[in-house]
Amino acid sequence: MALMFWLFAGVAFAQAPGQQHVQISLIAESDHPAPGGEVILALASIPEKGWHAYWLNPGDAGLPARAEWTLPRGATVGEFRYPVPQRLTIAGLMNYVYEGPFAPLVTLKIPADASGSLPIRLKLSYLVCTDAICVPGKADLSTTLQIGDGSVASDRRAQFDAWRAALPRPLGAEGKYQLQGKALRLSVPFPAAAKAEGEGYFFPATHGVFDYAAPQKVTRDGDRVLVDTTGLKAAGPVEGLLAFGKQGFWVRAVSGTVPAASAAAPAQVPWSGAILAFLGAVLGGLILNIMPCVFPILSLKALSLAKANAEGGSPRAEALAYTAGVVLVCLALGGGLLALRAGGATLGWAFQLQDPRVILVLLLLVTGISFNLAGLFELSAPGFVNRAASKGTGGAFATGALAAFVATPCTGPFMGAALGAALVLPWPAALAVFGGLGLGIALPFLLLGFVPAFRRLLPKPGAWMETLRRILSVPMFLTALALAWVLGKQAGVAGMTIGLAAALLATLGLWWTGLRQRRGKALAWLPAAPLLLIAISGIAFVSAAPAGAEAKAVAGAEPFSEARLAELTAQGKPVFAYFTADWCLTCKVNEKAVIETDAVAKALADGKVTVLVGDWTNGDPQLGRFIEKHNRAGVPLYLWYKPGEAEPRVLPQILTQDMLRSLASGG
Repeated sequence: MALMFWLFAGVAFAQAPGQQHVQISLIAESDHPAPGGEVILALASIPEKGWHAYWLNPGDAGLPARAEWTLPRGATVGEFRYPVPQRLTIAGLMNYVYEGPFAPLVTLKIPADASGSLPIRLKLSYLVCTDAICVPGKADLSTTLQIGDGSVASDRRAQFDAWRAALPRPLGAEGKYQLQGKALRLSVPFPAAAKAEGEGYFFPATHGVFDYAAPQKVTRDGDRVLVDTTGLKAAGPVEGLLAFGKQGFWVRAVSGTVPAASAAAPAQVPWSGAILAFLGAVLGGLILNIMPCVFPILSLKALSLAKANAEGGSPRAEALAYTAGVVLVCLALGGGLLALRAGGATLGWAFQLQDPRVILVLLLLVTGISFNLAGLFELSAPGFVNRAASKGTGGAFATGALAAFVATPCTGPFMGAALGAALVLPWPAALAVFGGLGLGIALPFLLLGFVPAFRRLLPKPGAWMETLRRILSVPMFLTALALAWVLGKQAGVAGMTIGLAAALLATLGLWWTGLRQRRGKALAWLPAAPLLLIAISGIAFVSAAPAGAEAKAVAGAEPFSEARLAELTAQGKPVFAYFTADWCLTCKVNEKAVIETDAVAKALADGKVTVLVGDWTNGDPQLGRFIEKHNRAGVPLYLWYKPGEAEPRVLPQILTQDMLRSLASGG
């Protein structure tokens, strides 16, 4: 490699001094990072036509870029993360290059006491080549950041989301490689149903183990990918990038025994993993019916079932309509999530709740349902909320749609792994998993509709139903209160004030409607319509509050960062890392009932366990990528790092005090 470089370089120095063949810019995602926060920097690079730059491992020839940073006191920077490169063979030598625009990304950590301006300087040494010559280049790059609220302009976020989408995704499991003579076989864990479009190739990042120019045979073998090629020598752990077209996965592998591909490999059914994920989603959705975020909607189900059973309706038709409402909303949310992720966004399940405007819509909706159940007003005309407590398939469909939408803040057992798998499945299989979640949520109602013995267990209707209706308004009011709190956490005091004012205006409009109804007025809702429209228009004035410098400490926790996690694990300290969001009711129940209790706090302190908390309330993309790395589609996520173990233990989504106390004591 060195000989080829110097041969090329000898020709290169005949080039005109200062001539550049690649345009490089240093760009920050946020020009106003918050103290103690992080900001992503990009090296936006555009090689001249006919020229190419190099990946972090250039291959048989070339040189990687070298960076020399000049940073403000207390600021630190990580390693560059590169997008998937291209292969280029010149004179029998394999090169890993970029022939078009590319952007390595790096994370800059801002000191907690930072203020004013932060000048960032980078001296970059690099090599660019054509098929015939190479030219060493240098670039002095700089940018100045102003300490602020961490806000990111929408166009800048879109650009960085596109650059992030080009980066390889880390695989949660470790691979193995085996070298026998010169035959090297690499085994990478990879679900059989996971999508892998395009030709497979492994780009080694570790030097000296792989023969770069040797051909590679990439085989899908059940739940693994095998790479057969020529090796040079065995070493310790190796790292590299497994690519399928432009899709990349970062791999770490250790030396070990790697069996050959099974003879039955071509007959593998690629949907086996999808079927397991579908069944997990159905079971997770079924369990979701007893979770805190779904309980308020049970009031609507109870009234609908009781009335249908008493009035001789069609229980089967209503059950099917209810199921259709649940499944269609789950499919719509899942399809929207997949579409946004395909566009480069880093999002997970319940992504819509990261937007305070959606929280405000839910607040107004739940407020209306609460006062409807409390008897403040009735809607004789067909309407979404009224249908939820009335007879008919339209009402059952609306109830199901509402149940699915309100259920999104919760995640139960089996559901997290199933939705995490859906994010790497082909889109038809992924949509089937989201549909399975809806089927699980609807399953109890479906059974009641089709099994008469279950319906006979329902109590007979009577005056008690009106009393029950008033009682069941209480959990709905509590839900509205919780949504107002979440809105305050997301949009600040101003956002909460707008939300409460909108809810008050909506309530006045509904009270006016109820008053006219009791007087027998026609079109009772018409005078209240302007108030309701003004309340809904409050959505336009709600926006996310600026991100704070640190996540709120819970039970003595520190804000999560991958740098801090790496530091603690390198020191051999036990770490409990959990990821939460203010709109995630499952998270809040676990925190209040388990994590924040005195018994658990004492056990963690006695075991000298460091607690790291990642707040995903507003959809931090860095946390989103870390959560996805552990095969989860959203929060909650609980990880326990035990000294001496290479991988963390992924804890259940429903915690117990005994579980954490046992882990803290070394169990």
